[in-house]
Amino acid sequence: MINTRVKAIEWEGGRLKLLDQRLLPQQEIYLHIDDVQSVFDAIRDMVVRGAPAIGIVAAYGVVLSARAHCSDQRQDSEDASWSEKIGKDIEFLRQSRPTAINLFWALDCMSGLLSKLHRENAERQLLTMASQIHQDDWDANRVMGGLGAELIANSDTRRTAVLTHCNAGALATGGYGTALGVIRSGVEQGVITKVYADETRPWLQGARLTAWELSQDNIPCYLLADSAASHMMKQGEIGWVIVGSDRIAANGDVANKIGTYQLAIAARYHGIKFMVVAPTSTIDLAVASGVQIPIEQRHSDEIVTFSGANIAPPEVSAVNPVFDVTPAELVDAIVTEKGVVESPCFEGIAALFS
Repeated sequence: MINTRVKAIEWEGGRLKLLDQRLLPQQEIYLHIDDVQSVFDAIRDMVVRGAPAIGIVAAYGVVLSARAHCSDQRQDSEDASWSEKIGKDIEFLRQSRPTAINLFWALDCMSGLLSKLHRENAERQLLTMASQIHQDDWDANRVMGGLGAELIANSDTRRTAVLTHCNAGALATGGYGTALGVIRSGVEQGVITKVYADETRPWLQGARLTAWELSQDNIPCYLLADSAASHMMKQGEIGWVIVGSDRIAANGDVANKIGTYQLAIAARYHGIKFMVVAPTSTIDLAVASGVQIPIEQRHSDEIVTFSGANIAPPEVSAVNPVFDVTPAELVDAIVTEKGVVESPCFEGIAALFS
């Protein structure tokens, strides 16, 4: 069984311990966080990234809020004030990133529990909930890893190389990974023998994170410039593209890291299967299609500079969408912890929740 030594999120000594992913692979440095503002900053500034991981960290942020607002001993008549303050912190955390639905899902879980608690047990009960969200994500990843590997083993393709984009591994989740969880399980079962990873501009999550994470677990990974993916598909070696997701609409449209859509188009042209791996907490049934999914726009500096140096003329600006939406008709399968939806559509997605 291929486990992973990578732990990006831990609750340790009453504080949140986060691996600072901005510094990988050059430095492996952990930040210790004990207040809500720092949780917000860690999510916004991409210390932590990946939809499931963002949700988990936000849930722990609510625990830190409870510690701050439940510690002062007030009269019972003032109990509403502490819960209102935690509620305001929850709303504050919702503003940290707009696209990853797991953020809002996790905060909804914490908010629902908060409404049932008394001040004396609030911090303990919220910590139990946050820890459960964390553990459930890890468990779901293991299930999805097995289901995705089985899907590859039973497919009609005999190609054993796969391509992935961005990072959907232990760094982006509660552990093990979604897309990389399938890759780990597939390598273990012998149905995957080679992994190609797009570098994933502009943050280079594929180069800095996926390549690093797989190397930590001795899984060989070949790095590609994003623009080389179609050429590699044409060589006839790649059987599957496997990616994660930040939000899935009710009809099966998939929002994921920018560049995913063009991979799906290229995969369909070359007869390559396209798999999305995500927990059901990533599915937003309130959104009918991908048209309604908000796409985060980040600063143009991420495009026109690199490591603090200009790589474009200083007078040039840039457009920097962080995500794109892949239509459901380009997706061969969505793998969740509740099962696999092939040729995703409204009915197939809805059946996961029935």
